Amino acid sequence: MCRDAQVFPGMNGFEICEQVRANDRDQPIIMLTAKTGDEDIIQGLSLGADDYVAKPFSIAHLVLRVQAVLRRSRVGIETDNVIKLGDSVEIDTVNLSCKRGSEALSFTRREIELLQYLKANNDRPVPREELLSKLWGYSKELNIETRTVDIHIAKLRSKIEIEPAKPKYLVTERGAGYKLVVDS
Repeated sequence: MCRDAQVFPGMNGFEICEQVRANDRDQPIIMLTAKTGDEDIIQGLSLGADDYVAKPFSIAHLVLRVQAVLRRSRVGIETDNVIKLGDSVEIDTVNLSCKRGSEALSFTRREIELLQYLKANNDRPVPREELLSKLWGYSKELNIETRTVDIHIAKLRSKIEIEPAKPKYLVTERGAGYKLVVDS
């Protein structure tokens, strides 16, 4: 939560947790702290932390807890192993790969998460700000100017579209956001 600590200078971890949770109910939060008392643990979890890790801790233990919280927090992200687009594009979300006709392509984990989120929300265009918040963890209040989403969309189009300049599957709805067009 270092990013949020910069937004809330002078606040302690409990206050930061409370603020983050008030602004985003889906943001995963793990409190990493030297406070080990039962009251502290109860307070942290009661304020909305998904887990509470007290120092000292082993790195292996921390990694497993982070993986567990991330696994549980995949709100709004499709968990199907395959995304099919038309007759020629088949994306394997587990192996981060794709077949476009006879061509084999690879994806980054972030590209797959973006496709999964768009597929899970394909009934509507998804605004850039929502993608930044849900997939990149940017706070809505920061009003960050970044082209991260646009760059990822362009890379995805170059991989899944036959004509990336005339997208058929990953379309932009002007003023509304991005939409993944999948067959029903």
